[in-house]
Amino acid sequence: MLKQTTFLPRLYNHARLGAAVSQQWRTHATTVSDPAPNSKLSKLRERLAAEDAQALDEFVNTGASGKLTPEEALELKQTVVEGKKVKTSKLKQPRLPSWLKTDIPSGGNYARIKKDLRGLKLHTVCEEARCPNIDSCWGGGEHETATATIMLMGDECTRGCRFCSVKTNRKPQALDPHEPEHTSEAISRWGLDYVVLTSVDRDDLIDGGSGHFAETIRKIKTKAPHILVECLTGDFGGSLECVEKVALSGLDVYAHNIETVEALTPYVRDRRAGFRQSLSVLKHAKDTKPDLITKSSIMLGCGETDDEVQHALEELRKANVDCVTLGQYMRPTKRHMKVHEYVTPEKFKYWEDKGMEMGFKYVASGPLVRSSYKAGEFYISNILKKQKGLPVSESPSAPSEKKISSSL
Repeated sequence: MLKQTTFLPRLYNHARLGAAVSQQWRTHATTVSDPAPNSKLSKLRERLAAEDAQALDEFVNTGASGKLTPEEALELKQTVVEGKKVKTSKLKQPRLPSWLKTDIPSGGNYARIKKDLRGLKLHTVCEEARCPNIDSCWGGGEHETATATIMLMGDECTRGCRFCSVKTNRKPQALDPHEPEHTSEAISRWGLDYVVLTSVDRDDLIDGGSGHFAETIRKIKTKAPHILVECLTGDFGGSLECVEKVALSGLDVYAHNIETVEALTPYVRDRRAGFRQSLSVLKHAKDTKPDLITKSSIMLGCGETDDEVQHALEELRKANVDCVTLGQYMRPTKRHMKVHEYVTPEKFKYWEDKGMEMGFKYVASGPLVRSSYKAGEFYISNILKKQKGLPVSESPSAPSEKKISSSL
């Protein structure tokens, strides 16, 4: 018995010593020396530090923490091809082509807009939807014309579409009663000509948040009547009364996205969203106020066929939609559906030409085009100015143009 009690402490001490040595070896084995002063890594660190790009973590963060649940893992084993579900083992995720690669967001305007929005407790769809254009829009691009999008009613959506990275919550926080005032104040302060407002879906509210939307628009028009206002709304659960409330609030462009072709809608969008329901929203907005510009958007690369895209465009024209945008679906996180294919720029150009032939007033079609696209706002603003008998701008890249656009 005595031998056992003297042996155990020795064994314990040997184990501690071994663990310490092992830890030391592991530490030494994984030690990385600082990069050379002129190396690419060193230059990147200096650039990020100088430009206050603390958002790098947000930019590369997948938004998915922890392990997937069995239900989530099962869901990710299936994707959509021509309206049918197949195992993703038969469909490898394609490599990102060169025309879709963008820079890490940084720059003075990027940091300034982020600070201003946070100070007013406002959200942007640019961040929530992980838009690939956020650097060129917030950074101002060639002419330093800073752009962004205000997202009303919080950053938690009551729906869970398979393509969208906005956070989902059945019971989001209550609406901020000061948000319409804060939004209108920020917009009037920035001296803008064109503003795009969007929002999460709020099925938890009786009116879907349509009253909140309308109040924000009225306040903007009161503070700055010259500003052209575009609203990218949800479907308000199909309530045409809510659609009418927003359509008559003073906005200039009523936008609502069908997102994908009719055959893929049940697999891509939340079950509460429907292709025909979205068409009814757009049609009723136009019927309520015929001089409204109506607008919608389609994602490509989800497994749709050319005939299905053609059908979707035809249905939009039947609903008297004026403008349409087509862009590439980009998988935001591993919790979302896979990309079926990366559509070529040539194919996007084909749909742009086809859309204009069908009678749309404006078509924006390209891999990085999003539902509210800054070049699109330029042309739409010119359409609105012509309707009002105002002089139009000469170039979409004119440095004097001030506008705020979105990247959903």
